[in-house]
Amino acid sequence: MGSLTTHVLDTSRGRPAAGMRIDLYAVDPERRLIRTVQTNGEGRVGEPLLEDEAMRVGVYELIFHAGEWFREDGVLLADPPFIDQVVLRFGIAEADSHYHVPLLVTPWSYASYRGS
Repeated sequence: MGSLTTHVLDTSRGRPAAGMRIDLYAVDPERRLIRTVQTNGEGRVGEPLLEDEAMRVGVYELIFHAGEWFREDGVLLADPPFIDQVVLRFGIAEADSHYHVPLLVTPWSYASYRGS
């Protein structure tokens, strides 16, 4: 069966984003919160966000609470911050595949891709 995983790296300081809150939503047919997790010391979530029968074809969102995390980590940000919540909307087309959705983030930019 398939799975969905993520991790977050703070590329402005070259380290994992330990302790960042992430919300996972299913978007289709109605937007609903599936779960809220927090990254560990390696910037990863300790277990798959979705796996086995919970892994379904559809549209999803990961919301990374980056602004909150940078503030709590002592970074001085504008009010409102330039990067606050990073919303990544993506599709799962093959429920039996592995989807890894990492986030590379700074207070001024972010990037993501389908990882392995």
